[in-house]
Amino acid sequence: MDIEIYFKPIHLTGYEYAEKSHRRRLGDVVKSYNTASGFPDLDNIDIAIFGINEDRNAINNEGCASAPDIIRKKLYKLFEGGNKTKIADLGNIKKGNTINDTYFAVTSVVSELLKNDIIPVLIGGSHDLTYANYQAYESLEQVINIVAVDSVFDLGKSEEDFNSQSYLSKIILHQPNYLFNYTNIGYQTYLIDQEAIGLMKNLFFDIYRLGNVRANIEEVEPIVRNADLVTFDISAIRQSDAPANGNASPNGFYGEEVCQIARYAGMSDKLTSIGFYEVNPKLDRQEQTLHLVAQMIWYFIDGFYNRKHDFPLKEKENYIKYLVSIKDHKDEIVFYKSKKSDRWWMEIPIKTNMKPKYERHYLVPCSYQDYQTACKDDIPDRWWQAYQKLM
Repeated sequence: MDIEIYFKPIHLTGYEYAEKSHRRRLGDVVKSYNTASGFPDLDNIDIAIFGINEDRNAINNEGCASAPDIIRKKLYKLFEGGNKTKIADLGNIKKGNTINDTYFAVTSVVSELLKNDIIPVLIGGSHDLTYANYQAYESLEQVINIVAVDSVFDLGKSEEDFNSQSYLSKIILHQPNYLFNYTNIGYQTYLIDQEAIGLMKNLFFDIYRLGNVRANIEEVEPIVRNADLVTFDISAIRQSDAPANGNASPNGFYGEEVCQIARYAGMSDKLTSIGFYEVNPKLDRQEQTLHLVAQMIWYFIDGFYNRKHDFPLKEKENYIKYLVSIKDHKDEIVFYKSKKSDRWWMEIPIKTNMKPKYERHYLVPCSYQDYQTACKDDIPDRWWQAYQKLM
């Protein structure tokens, strides 16, 4: 597929750095779609960035469509990390005559990039574009996990119009369904109907309150390591750190915390796409939020180039295996610890005939804390949640 037809070039004024210092900035090394050089060659590209100027389904945040180019301007001023990056900037998706045209274009582009083992980095636009990103996995017939960093669940109600605050219902109801698990990181209870919290638990989805996450931010790493798709709503960040959002709250993550989460996402061997949404330049202060999102993307890139490639499906000799017996539980809990990275996984019992379908899901990323919980004769919550989905 020729995905160039979906894009318009970006204008590089303010992005180039011809006066190169001894270290290269991203503006010097990213292969960008512009009028001078044309659409970039995607051979040997690891990551493809593209913008989506779409906010027709934004709720209380019209204007977020204009964010991609300004985020680029901030991103390309940052220096390249310790690795030689292979990144392309495909430009901006052309806004469709209808919003469904835009969704179709996003889905088609992401699908093609995934087939070529290129990680798409989507810069929105409104959060409903996550649905278009999710649809791309349908062509791969791949059951996936979604992790959303968001202050709310974006469930809405099924009878309501589809928008940036109801896209998750659309994903849940979509047929055929390729969603294995949805995880929310950072929800704020006072912003959410208690019935919605009950629904999420009934669906065996994983939800983590903001206060619990911030109290132990390192525990986010195994959560994100289990994701295929990560999506950030900038309203999850406190207003003082990220004012460029019509739904911003006084409470939320600090800037350095979301950068850490973005780096965890980059380091995940499993993750194959990521999106950053709901940045509204009209509401920003001295482009503070735009600069923060650029740094989040930088941290994601840095994490990607520090991947350990140690997901324990093969070469079990590279792992230490631990068996933990739990009282009144018929199966031992099997843990694996990577000798390369010291990261942990636990194995969920599953019928042999189901393993091909759920091959990527019955080994669940976990932490040393989960192993300690099992050693105290208690089943880790992460194990139990995954077990109920696979039953």
